[in-house]
Amino acid sequence: MNASNPLKEKELVTAFRLCGGLFAINAQLVQEVIRVGELTQVYGAPDEVVGIRNLRGRIVTVIDAAAHLDIGRVEISPEARLLIIEHQQEHYGFLVDQVIEALNLDQDQVEPVPSSLEPALRSRLLGIWRHRGDLTAILDPEVLFRWPEKQ
Repeated sequence: MNASNPLKEKELVTAFRLCGGLFAINAQLVQEVIRVGELTQVYGAPDEVVGIRNLRGRIVTVIDAAAHLDIGRVEISPEARLLIIEHQQEHYGFLVDQVIEALNLDQDQVEPVPSSLEPALRSRLLGIWRHRGDLTAILDPEVLFRWPEKQ
């Protein structure tokens, strides 16, 4: 990757499944991984907001990561999990199909994002990583909290 790449030479990432694809994000950003639990619907919220939940006295906004990336919807199942991430003093739970594991990513193994991907998704990725024969899309945490403007 080029010198402007925000990935470190070696970085621990949390890998997860989302709508049949493999994704990863810097593990230092993920405060914890939890079961989905009981959600309260928020009327008038954007489509990707599944609801809110109480997590030990904190209100967590739960976001369907697949809907947010415009690649589908996560079906809440026994394997579904929330990646709890704090951003600007608010807590978010990104709903994913399944958390795989924490992996050490080598920056020199990360390839550029293919131009064939949808522009909305492509703009939220740092690169693609080949690991154990699988392709893993590395999410850019800086743009993960950008919300599309509604027309």
